[in-house]
Amino acid sequence: MAGSLSSRRRKLGAGDTGGSTSATRQVSTRAAVTGSKPVPQNAPVAGRWARFGTPRATGLRMWIAALGRLLLGGVWIAAGVLKMPDPAGSVRAVRAYRLLPEAVVPAIGYGLPFFEVALGALLLLGIAVRLAAVLSAVVLLAFVTGITSAWARGLQIDCGCFGGGGTVAAGHTHYAEEIARDVGLIIVALALARWPASRLSLFAADQSQERA
Repeated sequence: MAGSLSSRRRKLGAGDTGGSTSATRQVSTRAAVTGSKPVPQNAPVAGRWARFGTPRATGLRMWIAALGRLLLGGVWIAAGVLKMPDPAGSVRAVRAYRLLPEAVVPAIGYGLPFFEVALGALLLLGIAVRLAAVLSAVVLLAFVTGITSAWARGLQIDCGCFGGGGTVAAGHTHYAEEIARDVGLIIVALALARWPASRLSLFAADQSQERA
């Protein structure tokens, strides 16, 4: 009787080992096909996050990054191009915030449209994406600070983000919407700074900036 029980236990143990070996082989086979590191089924939850580093996940992330890059670049191009026909209006928009010394207001007003177009071109073409994204986040944060300051001080102005600017009639401000829009763009810029590699880039050399 004891011998029979011992024999059954040995068979069960061999079966468990065989099942474990089979599962390990399946995981290894999937890893070989996808090119990713195997993640065993009994791995801790933290280990399963490694799946997001697989080629499929990385490819999806690069497409999402491309959409973010084109969105942010398009916004900068539109903002700059719409300001260029009326440089005096751009200066007026900067002056309306009442934050900068008058000596620097004209330089910023005249130079900002060209800076925005250049920033947008870098993003649209996929050149120095991380640098362009960081600069975008800094400039957008400055815009949010200026708009918030104008709102807090009770100024009645248009942000001048896409041309125009200056004083507007009471009740015609859109501070909340402008801040929400710029905060959303800051999030996009920070994501691009973290993951600059993307599809639809004319300069493949930049894709080596980040692959992990």
